[in-house]
Amino acid sequence: MTGFNFTFAEIFRFDAAVAGIVSFGLCVLLVVTKQWHGALSMDSSEGVQKIHTAPTPRIGGVAIAVGVLMGFAVSSHDPLASEKRAILSGIILAGIPAFVFGLLEDLTKQVSVRARLLATIGSGVLGWGITGISLTHLGIPGVDRLLGFTVVSVLFTAFAVGGIANAINIIDGFNGLASGSVLIMLAALGIIAREVGDIPLAFSSLLIAGAVAGFWIVNWPLGKIFLGDGGAYFVGFALGWIAVLLPQRNPSVSPWTSLLTCAYPVLEVVASYVRRARREGQTPGEPDRVHLHHLIHGRLVRRLFARCPRTWHNALTAPFGWVMAAIPAGAALITLHHPVHSVAALVLFILIYMAFYRRLAKFGWL
Repeated sequence: MTGFNFTFAEIFRFDAAVAGIVSFGLCVLLVVTKQWHGALSMDSSEGVQKIHTAPTPRIGGVAIAVGVLMGFAVSSHDPLASEKRAILSGIILAGIPAFVFGLLEDLTKQVSVRARLLATIGSGVLGWGITGISLTHLGIPGVDRLLGFTVVSVLFTAFAVGGIANAINIIDGFNGLASGSVLIMLAALGIIAREVGDIPLAFSSLLIAGAVAGFWIVNWPLGKIFLGDGGAYFVGFALGWIAVLLPQRNPSVSPWTSLLTCAYPVLEVVASYVRRARREGQTPGEPDRVHLHHLIHGRLVRRLFARCPRTWHNALTAPFGWVMAAIPAGAALITLHHPVHSVAALVLFILIYMAFYRRLAKFGWL
């Protein structure tokens, strides 16, 4: 890995700061006005996957979306910044189906899992329609031949992006877990983009991270507001689309680097699907309470922090998830210029995940 050198102006961008401030301010406003919109926006504390103890607004995604829009509005209109604005406008426009269907579920609680999955996949197709970009190679000869066909490439990309969007929704189970993990992965993708000279993509990642950070401050540790499906799908789509853009815009970056960066939520959704599909009488879309973060909360956090008030156990679960997100993201930075090493790191992380899950679920490593 080469050295990563950043200037103060690169890290603290005005548009990213505006995105964060607007997102934070709107989150606070939604919290203090919850008595006005709570009849629609509150997330009940009852349910298979519910950990929080009091009804909480689940429309934090609105604040993030508005933050991204405001950051985009104030970003430079200089011709040199046109490419960054094109990237952000594509993410904003293509992310509308994922965000709208998720927000409808937050407000009505009646949108089916299938409809939301199709909406996130539709955002992936729309992203291709707006930008003309889709995954065309994975470094696997037979697969790359298939991806040479536009229809296959677009559908593969749409399913990949939709899968990441749904993966973020799946890990959104504890205060700060999903948003903190997204910040880690966006940071890694942005750093990689900066390292290979793709400044527009790096700054796009930074602006979206700014909006997510504004929400994260209100969400963790006290959980005053939740992402909701709208927020999880929107930031998940943005993360997934940046992960697609990175290798497509920069041939020196392997798609496996992007996959490795997002490995934690992707592996969580794959494991959840397999677990539920194998369970008799349960459909893959049916929620359960045996995700890795639930096991960490029930069998690790409660034991390690037994003397802490139980209300803090929720917040103390997130840092363990952040470590799970940081391990593959950090590995992606280290193996950036060596695709084979990226694949090896991905395999190693899968084994680590499986062993850790097995340890918590069955009290054995193998």
